[in-house]
Amino acid sequence: MSEETQTVTLLKTVVNVDDVDPHEVVPGILRRRLPGTEYARGWLIDFAAGTEWPEVDEHLTEERYFVLSGEVIDGGERHGPGSYVVFAPGSAHRPRTETGARMLGISLMAA
Repeated sequence: MSEETQTVTLLKTVVNVDDVDPHEVVPGILRRRLPGTEYARGWLIDFAAGTEWPEVDEHLTEERYFVLSGEVIDGGERHGPGSYVVFAPGSAHRPRTETGARMLGISLMAA
């Protein structure tokens, strides 16, 4: 991430998510770790068509995501653009997609 794409003040951090370097989780799934705080962390995940998260994602704390594009299949339900999904502490899931998808998420940190 270049200095030009990140603005930091005492109480605010701003980035263009497409300027954050992606990390390949598995072939076809890219994750961008977005700036966070001691309270929460953000991430952006791009799923290629026909991909599935490599393992069951178990939550010690609350996690939420917003589907920006495509369709995420999670727990047997289909979530399209505009869907906002919240997982309580103790929940688990393994998202997948047939069409491809982009999701923006927030994981809360333990208090």
